[in-house]
Amino acid sequence: VQLQASGGGLVQAGGSLRLSCAASDRTFRNYHMGWFRQAPGKEREFVAAITWRGGSTYYADSVKGRFTISRDNAKNVLYLQMNSLKPEDTAVYYCAAQSGIRWSPEKGYNYWGRGTQVTVSS
Repeated sequence: VQLQASGGGLVQAGGSLRLSCAASDRTFRNYHMGWFRQAPGKEREFVAAITWRGGSTYYADSVKGRFTISRDNAKNVLYLQMNSLKPEDTAVYYCAAQSGIRWSPEKGYNYWGRGTQVTVSS
């Protein structure tokens, strides 16, 4: 599956953005999905994950209560709603797909999309 993230941009602290990740085909519905981010000079870090049917979600402590991951399997799209954004949320955000029955939210992703830049000004 091919993935393409979009929806990034420049926003003031306290603002909101919604990221989208479009998948290339209907096999999207068979994958667990996740969002990751990488800030300049830092390693890539896990942000949020969702199971293939959307029944379970999991978040990094740093975004819990502010970000919401969701998916629309009919449209082959993954979302990340980001509210109450902080300057430390500034990063390139990536979506990723994980195959297999067993769900591992923070690691083990097989496919990665190109990222989208999110910049939060103070």
